[in-house]
Amino acid sequence: MKQTLDYANKVILAPMVRVGTLPMRLLALSFGADIVYSEEIIDWKLLKSERRVNDVLKTVDYVDKTDGTIIFRTCEKEKGKVVLQLGTANAERALQVGLKLQGDIAALDVNMGCPKDFSIKGGMGVALLYDLERAKGILKTLVDNLNIPVTCKIRIMPELEDTIRTVQELESTGIAAIAVHGRTKIERPRHPVHPDVIREVAKVAKIPVIANGGSQEMNKRSDILKFRDACGASSVMVARAAQWNCSIFRAEGQLPIEEIIDRYLRLAIEYDNPPSNTKYCVQMILRDLQESEKGRKFLDSQTLEQICDVFSLGQYCRAKQLEYHNAGIQGRRQAAPQRDDNEQDENCPSKKAKVENNGIGEEVIQHNISFIRVNYNDDVELPKSKLYLYTVRNNLKLPKYEVIHKDKLFRAIVQVGDGKYSSSFWEKSKKYAEQSAALTSLLHLGIVSREKLIENGSMIG
Repeated sequence: MKQTLDYANKVILAPMVRVGTLPMRLLALSFGADIVYSEEIIDWKLLKSERRVNDVLKTVDYVDKTDGTIIFRTCEKEKGKVVLQLGTANAERALQVGLKLQGDIAALDVNMGCPKDFSIKGGMGVALLYDLERAKGILKTLVDNLNIPVTCKIRIMPELEDTIRTVQELESTGIAAIAVHGRTKIERPRHPVHPDVIREVAKVAKIPVIANGGSQEMNKRSDILKFRDACGASSVMVARAAQWNCSIFRAEGQLPIEEIIDRYLRLAIEYDNPPSNTKYCVQMILRDLQESEKGRKFLDSQTLEQICDVFSLGQYCRAKQLEYHNAGIQGRRQAAPQRDDNEQDENCPSKKAKVENNGIGEEVIQHNISFIRVNYNDDVELPKSKLYLYTVRNNLKLPKYEVIHKDKLFRAIVQVGDGKYSSSFWEKSKKYAEQSAALTSLLHLGIVSREKLIENGSMIG
């Protein structure tokens, strides 16, 4: 049975690259948004992902099988309200994605408005508006074969008649709604939006029209509704105004950015959001305040704990991360490079194993150990620091690290005296890989105990 999604009189969080991840979507819903769009995700990324139910976070994750990256994460709190925006130029791939995800999203939107070179060169985004047969083929394939609503988001054309003709052609495929950004493909946010064009489109369209592009004039929820009415649209979606202060959806007015950051970071912690994405979103909220003393300290932060320390949430972050690790979230431990079937399983528990690319015939001592940054409050206690001090005090050569890089993952081998050591887990950064190798050597040398590592979640078995 075909599902539906009501697009009448709705205020919507627009799709925004790097911003429309789960914490920001949940924040928007908490402030009064009716529907939330994901960031644009390219079809092939989703096709190579694996669906996993995360029992600890209570989420559904689509995970890149090669490097463990979360491509898309959703949860019960946004069920029936989250629309996935897809970047695609191929009907078959788009359908494969739709069939794969339709049980976890409320609707699927095809991006036909992105003006960036990456999208256009790939035949995606606004390029589809100039290849209408391909665009219609994608939409028709999705509409005919999915049990969820299908929509698209476009930009206006230089000529009104062309915009109206394009909208009519696209709506003929059976899509449930169409979002119209009131700028052409060459216009940018500094250019004025064209609500008059959206209004003319809304007059002739037979499906709900969602107006987009009015952020410059939006400071409160009533401004959102004012823009919708000026466009004569069924609903309105908000991008940059929500990116700057998500509480713009509140009927009671905007909250101070300090509170926005606090609430956003708590969601980022709760849903184990990647630090790089979290940092980017906080930067968008801070804007000019990045030049303040706190802002500069924030810009120097790298880990989620460091970011949270700046905003007085470090203790909460560390406690939550330890809770999650102890509950069994493996995170990067699940990541491993692609390998041939005849390769040895590199996560096996054996204490000695050949590690590829480290030299012919060399044996490397390895253990199932990963470096968990939250376990170390003081840089002096970091595994590499401890190992350095050990070699100095025992008149040994300083530790020598060799790093293997494969499929966006890292693994390190450290030489201490005559021994070489490595973790069996692949890490997402060179620094973490070296720390894991150092930790392996510290265990073998008796400087740290197996029991302690198992207790704090750094070691399996």
